[in-house]
Order: sequence, then structure tokens, then C-alpha cells
Amino acid sequence: MWKGVMPAVTTKFTETGALDHAEMARCFDLQIEAGCDGLVVAGSLGEGPMLSQDERIEVLKTAQAAAGKRPVLMTVFEASTWAACDMARKAAKAGASGLMVVPSPVYHTNEVETEANLRAIAQATDLPVMIYSNRVAYRVDVTPQIMEKLADEPRFVAIKESSDDIRRTTEIFNRLGNRYDVFTGVDNLAFEALAVGAVGWIAGLVVAFPKETVAIYRLMQAGRQQEALAIYRWFRPLLDLDVSTYLVQNIKLAEVLAIGTNDRVRSPRLPLEGARRAQVEAIIRKALESRPKLPEIAA
Repeated sequence: MWKGVMPAVTTKFTETGALDHAEMARCFDLQIEAGCDGLVVAGSLGEGPMLSQDERIEVLKTAQAAAGKRPVLMTVFEASTWAACDMARKAAKAGASGLMVVPSPVYHTNEVETEANLRAIAQATDLPVMIYSNRVAYRVDVTPQIMEKLADEPRFVAIKESSDDIRRTTEIFNRLGNRYDVFTGVDNLAFEALAVGAVGWIAGLVVAFPKETVAIYRLMQAGRQQEALAIYRWFRPLLDLDVSTYLVQNIKLAEVLAIGTNDRVRSPRLPLEGARRAQVEAIIRKALESRPKLPEIAA
């Protein structure tokens, strides 16, 4: 159903902390113009847990206007199953193309609870669902075994694989064939995941470097791995910024330097400062100074 590069877009704020729809529209347009295949809103990078449900719907609508006919997924990221189902229904009513569902980030469910939670959320609407499996960040591992149990529910169509173990992608295919569209959700494992069969990339640094991200994906699909690898090796120090407690601040700083936006975040986060900011800025500036020339690639 879904494939390609789908940015996990950042949420932009005004100086007073309100949603900055005009700046989000400008940034989202850059993603679509670069050839991205859809957008994912209100995830970890989008500071979804820091937004009210109504704000998340507002961000969804801004993304829909930018995406046109391309899919826009709402991230469902709630502590309770009840709240998650409520968010899913609101997203469906607002015309979301699908849901990306995170197991409860507060209560760390066991396998039986994880299955029941995900089923309930999926059955709250008729939208297609991407399961977000991220045991590192959220301490709930949606294993291939659980994916197999959920395979009888047709609303589950995709997996965002973020276990931080590249072997997991092949394990999913070996166990379940092509039952799910498998996306990589770890920026600095993207080349490896695409090489073993992932059909898409829920990307982070793409929000600052959309053309390079799309180029890697399209080259891989065209069988031009060496050209993709050359760009990926240049990109790796930037992609490592996604795998951090400070991924939101890191990536928003990359946006500041690469596309001229701001790095405002919603508290309790604060923008990077001091030595940490200087270190991240040095990585970004070095990459900008050595930005590769991208080859011609058919869309």
C-alpha cells in the first residue's frame, strides 16, 4: 500500500509557542517538491506527545494541503488504549490516509497486552495501520511473533521497523513473507534495511536534506547501490543525529542550517546550547560544505 520516503515531519512553533502553520507549510512543501512519497505527522520527531489532540489534527490538515494526493499518516501515541482509539477516530474523521501506531509509551505492555492494545486501536476505524516497533525508545518490542498473530487483521498493512537490529528486517520477511510493507525507521540503518528488502523509509534527517534522502532511496530501487552508498557514507554523520535522546533538537538545528527555519521546541525540551550545540552544528556544517552532487535518477 505504501512505499518510498515518508518524512516524519517536525512541528513548527511561533515565538509564543503556538503552532506555526505558515512555516510548516513551507517546510512540508520542500519535502514534496524533493519527491517524498508522503508525510507522517505528530510522531516522536514531530513532538506529538507534547501536542494536544486538536493540535495534532491541525498539523495533519496542514500536511494534507502540502501533500496533495500523497498519503499523510497520523501517529497515534497515547498512554491508554481508550485515548489511542479516540485519537484514531479523530484522525479518520479529519481524512488521514492511515495511522502509525505506537504501543503505549507509559505502561510497558507484555505480549498479550501489546496484541490486544494494537488490535483495539486498529479496530477503532477502517484506516490502514502501520505498526511502529521501537523497543529501544518505548520499551515495547512488537516482535515478528506478535506481527504473525496480528496478521489476520487486514487493517495492519505495514511495519515501521526500529528495533535497532538490522537482522530483524530479514526475520520479518522470513517469517511473514510480504504480508506487511516493511519500512525502516532508523536513519543510520536505512541503506542496510533497503538492501535487504525494506520498501520504504520513515525518515528524520530528510526534513533538512530531502533531496539526498530521496536520491538514496531511488538509487537503491534502481539497483544502483554503489551510487547510493556513496551518498549514504557522506550522510552517515548526519543520520547518526537521529539516534539520540536529543534527536528533535539535533534535527531541528539541521533544519536551521540547511533550510533556514527555526529550532523552537515545546518544553520541557529546550533548543541545544553550549558545547552540545557547537558539536552538532560542526557536524552539520561539515556535511553542508561537502554536499555531494546527486546523479540523475528517474522518478
